[in-house]
Amino acid sequence: MSQALRDYYTQIQQKLETLAQQQERLDSAAGLMLDSVMQGRNLFVFGASHAGILAEEMSYRAGGLAIVNPLFSAALMLNVRPLTLTSAVENVEGLGRVLVEESPLQRGDTLLIHSVSGRNAITIDVALAARERGVSVVAITSLATAAQVTSRHSSGLLLANLADVTLDNHCDFGDAAVSLPGMAQKVAPLSTIMGATIANSLVLRLCEMMMERGQVPPVLASANIDGNQQINKDIMARWCDQIHYL
Repeated sequence: MSQALRDYYTQIQQKLETLAQQQERLDSAAGLMLDSVMQGRNLFVFGASHAGILAEEMSYRAGGLAIVNPLFSAALMLNVRPLTLTSAVENVEGLGRVLVEESPLQRGDTLLIHSVSGRNAITIDVALAARERGVSVVAITSLATAAQVTSRHSSGLLLANLADVTLDNHCDFGDAAVSLPGMAQKVAPLSTIMGATIANSLVLRLCEMMMERGQVPPVLASANIDGNQQINKDIMARWCDQIHYL
């Protein structure tokens, strides 16, 4: 194995181990989600551009909760052309407010927002508009990055300033992890690995909490295993009031 790969794998392992340090915050975030679910309210997830990979990770997938609803905008997805447009769109102030206004987000819901820097206008607008509606906001972000950047929103705020619970992805400033000789910029980002692990940890804790209260979580089964289609169909029927992507 090359030294660069060894370095990358070591960093992944070390950073994943640091997640145990924020168990209390993870439980607090899962508790907010639990309150929403048990009260018949809704769960949503948002991320712009590559941060939106996490919204896809949590939505309509085997082993995940059927009641996690993505806030998507076609202009922020990675199939837009030119792809560089996403960087411009996520700094159009006001667009995030429109996205929230046109969504089913309401008081009592919980919204998970993923942004490594937490500085771009659309992320701040989504968080502000959600809070104004009485929505609980959970953030996954890099506190190391937040300490070294300024907001690109007129409020001057960062995502970490707006969340009810902030979960640190422990990624370094710049996200990429490995230095190669002769290159100024590092290679191999960590935020998708860390973010997905945190997101699935939230889902897992929420499922545990629901079971403790006698409620079987609506966890989707793999559609690639024969017989599971009926399981998922039953879940969709039972939880239809809290599913907004159909």
